[in-house]
Amino acid sequence: MEKEWYVVNTYSGHENKVKEKLEMRASSMGMEDYIYRVIVPEQTEIELTKEGKEKEKVKKMFPGYILVEMIMTDEAWFIVRNTPGVTGFIGSSGRGAKPFPLTPMEVDKILGTMGMSRLEIGNNLNDGDMIKVINGPFTNMYGKIKSIDIENQRLEVSLDLFGQETIVELGLTEIEKA
Repeated sequence: MEKEWYVVNTYSGHENKVKEKLEMRASSMGMEDYIYRVIVPEQTEIELTKEGKEKEKVKKMFPGYILVEMIMTDEAWFIVRNTPGVTGFIGSSGRGAKPFPLTPMEVDKILGTMGMSRLEIGNNLNDGDMIKVINGPFTNMYGKIKSIDIENQRLEVSLDLFGQETIVELGLTEIEKA
């Protein structure tokens, strides 16, 4: 089984508390190998005050929901479902049915607006790894990672274009591991 992203429903306004509790439970129960990341999707917006000054405000993209990257085992599912403040998984019919994960494109869109990626350089991606391009002009092409720019979250990838090796620069949201 591989790790995938799931949407978890929480009490509205309790997203950060649920995130903390879930991370603590995963750590105390030794489930870090099954429950990886818990994210509260947020965006920073600039508002004008009455005095005409700009003020940054962090807004939740989906109030009442958090994202969990996990391997869906019975034990991991039970831990997430029974965390205080969690009301259930989205994409589950209930009655003990496991939920459906988000697609890579959905995850990329949500995390991309937050300046994040579902792939982690060093953990998921290394020099020499094969990747598949999923967005942009090179969609559905396969290539090999030549170099990684950690700071800018960009990769130089060698693609076969018309029988010739060509180096292109891609972002993490444009690829998936092959």
